Amino acid sequence: MNQQVLHTEDEFNNLLKTHEEFFVLKHSLTCPISAGAKNEYEKFQSSTSVPCYILHVQEARQLSNNIAKEFQVRHESPQVLLFKNGHVVWNDSHGSITQSRLKTLVE
Repeated sequence: MNQQVLHTEDEFNNLLKTHEEFFVLKHSLTCPISAGAKNEYEKFQSSTSVPCYILHVQEARQLSNNIAKEFQVRHESPQVLLFKNGHVVWNDSHGSITQSRLKTLVE
């Protein structure tokens, strides 16, 4: 599945301006727990119309840290954040990232 990967502040800020609602997965490229969460996220992504993005924490550390600071959400990895109208309205991490859990947020 093609992931829309975020790399820069400009890309992320553009999402805030152009999308009322979207998900971001903070994903570690080296962690097996993160790989499992990514698998669940991808299954969810294929079944929703809500835009889903991914941020590789090793490749976009500055962006990851800035999101945590700006939205006052403690950084974790893996972590999914749901943005609505420019605000984080939900986030969770690790084993709590499941396809069924994510589906309940958009139903």
